[in-house]
Amino acid sequence: MQKNNVQFLLSLFKKILSLMVLVAFGFILLTLPASGERSLPLMRISVENSPSHVQTKAVRRFAEDLSHKVQGRLHVKFYDSARLYRDAQVLSALASDRLEMAVPGTWHFDRYEPDVGIFLLPAFYGRSAEDMHRVVDGEIGRRVEEKIEKGLRVFVPGRWLDLGHAHLYTNQPVTSKGDLKNLNIRVAGGLANAMRVEALGAKAVMIPWPDLPARLKQGNIDGVLTTHETFRSAKLWNSGLSYVFEDRQYFPQYIPVIRQNFWRRLPEDLQKIIMETWEEHVDEARKEAAEAQKNARKLLLQHGMKIFTPTEKMLSEYRSFLAAHQDEIATALGVNPELYADTMTFLKE
Repeated sequence: MQKNNVQFLLSLFKKILSLMVLVAFGFILLTLPASGERSLPLMRISVENSPSHVQTKAVRRFAEDLSHKVQGRLHVKFYDSARLYRDAQVLSALASDRLEMAVPGTWHFDRYEPDVGIFLLPAFYGRSAEDMHRVVDGEIGRRVEEKIEKGLRVFVPGRWLDLGHAHLYTNQPVTSKGDLKNLNIRVAGGLANAMRVEALGAKAVMIPWPDLPARLKQGNIDGVLTTHETFRSAKLWNSGLSYVFEDRQYFPQYIPVIRQNFWRRLPEDLQKIIMETWEEHVDEARKEAAEAQKNARKLLLQHGMKIFTPTEKMLSEYRSFLAAHQDEIATALGVNPELYADTMTFLKE
């Protein structure tokens, strides 16, 4: 009798153990991607901005469109809100094979490739979006892309996305450069941004974006260099900033970059699909960015922000004033002298 009980318990234990193994195996199968998906090349795309940001929306549309077109050949995964990396980290992530594609802002590039800083020089101060596109989409832009590709071991699949003009937002009225004297202005990055702001008489301060509202409330920061849309997204009118000096300091854009060794492993027809798909979304994305800036400007006014817009003559005079500092800024950045000279010639045409 006792022997029968032992055998029964052993049999029951084996059945329970077998059931547990089957359940565990089933869970593993459920959490793994499909076998066909596992065999596909993985293309992770990272952006820093939140889902509601105009750049995030544009890159997400590209990712979804591309995923549909390359179904069964490439596994595309899109990550927003810096879930993989902040934009300040993505270039190193690409270099170390931890990411396939990113779309960081131009202000993140000059410490890796100095020639990108040319678009932050005073010669571009106050320029229109059309002027910027004429340069960036042309030969000058292509030469800069070639330097990016060679220096960072990436591939640029097409034209750049717009964010929109950056201006100065302050806690006191600014209607001329004289009003900027000794004001502490937060800049997102880029040596050229800091040097240009300081050439106008202010003091440039580097502060991580998440820390900015608290620093503004503490009263030791007088303003910020950013765009209407970015200002709106952070609701910085609640942080003591009430004035805008709408002087088009520079024109921030986002550069699409794909890891070079990943790109070269792709078949030519797949490369063509990626480039064509990216280009199909650029014009719409640029229009949406311009519209987002206009809508954000209206919202700023609704929240009581007082906006001073310099005349074109005033902007031209300030650009000429800043030109005296331009050689110093270009040298500090390490911009290629030939590219610098050709860009200045192009702008005069």
